[in-house]
Amino acid sequence: MPSPFTPSFGASPPLLVGRDEQLDAFQAALEGGVGDPGRAMLLTGPRGAGKTVTLNALEDLARRQGWEVVSETMRPGLAREMAESSLPALLGRVDPGAVTSRLTGVQGSAVGFGAGVTRHVDDRYPARPTLRNLVTTAADLLDRRGAGLLITIDEVHSAAVGDLREIAQVVQHAFREGRALAFVGAGLPSAVNDVLNDEVLTFLRRAERFTLADVDPDDVALALRQPIELAGRSIDDAALTIATVGTRGYPFLVQLVGRHMWDATPGQDRISVDDANKGVEQARRRVGRLVHEPALAGLSRVDRSFLAAMAVDDGPSRMRDIATRLDATQVYVGQYRLRLIAAELIHPAGHGRVDFSLPYLREWLREHAASQALPNT
Repeated sequence: MPSPFTPSFGASPPLLVGRDEQLDAFQAALEGGVGDPGRAMLLTGPRGAGKTVTLNALEDLARRQGWEVVSETMRPGLAREMAESSLPALLGRVDPGAVTSRLTGVQGSAVGFGAGVTRHVDDRYPARPTLRNLVTTAADLLDRRGAGLLITIDEVHSAAVGDLREIAQVVQHAFREGRALAFVGAGLPSAVNDVLNDEVLTFLRRAERFTLADVDPDDVALALRQPIELAGRSIDDAALTIATVGTRGYPFLVQLVGRHMWDATPGQDRISVDDANKGVEQARRRVGRLVHEPALAGLSRVDRSFLAAMAVDDGPSRMRDIATRLDATQVYVGQYRLRLIAAELIHPAGHGRVDFSLPYLREWLREHAASQALPNT
């Protein structure tokens, strides 16, 4: 039988857990009415933390409240595409007067049969209206229905800052004018920080910001057990414990471990301890390719060397040991410590210590340090 788990970035899992805080805050913002500060929200977190999945859940929540959603991914030209495509299409659905026609002539045959009429069709939204006008019109139409317009943008980054400025300014004006509008953006911490440092995008600094954290073990166990049982199989308690611990609370690993242990012996009714161990090991290897490699791809040589120096330790690393291994001063390595914390690859772990934030990154670096992390290799 097919696996219920969905280890693909952005794919909604069979059971979303650990994101009640964000969903509850957004629900309260929708119920709070126009002007509620929670109607502007930013989601951040490392790759695999569930940003897109949470964004999907917020969109679904809004739709259940009768809201319309414009769901986009950040890219150059987005503002123009919204003005020329997605928003006019939305207005065509929600405005009964979007298309009008008028009688322009009557035709008939000589014997009175075959008579017909011709009409001229007028489109209320031709000729590239402005983004602001379209957003305002849509929000007002939906407000009359007791709902509103939600705009979501995934993978927020500064590469398309011009488009983001235009969209943010439109959203800001709508907020100031009391329109029925909500906005949610999502992106990697470093990318969101770059955007927030832009002088024009000050509006986004006031948005409600959530950093998506690891999921509680009890929630992880539920997210593993329930889909398995609903799909017609069962799992040993010991196997569930192994799988739960193996995910380390990382949302993407919940789906990855679940998928691999499901596939270990697909013909069996019950998932065993051996299946769980195989699932965790295969997921650990795959998360390196899917998460760790992309996370390190944009780092400098010194950034990677810093991480390789940390990987020598079995637990949190002392900054003075890292400086010694890199043959550098603590002041020098301290600058890279801040960079890597901002990228959410590492985090403070007590006075003068740091530890890895991504699960299994230490193990992956140990296996790949010679080709991926050490300088001049």
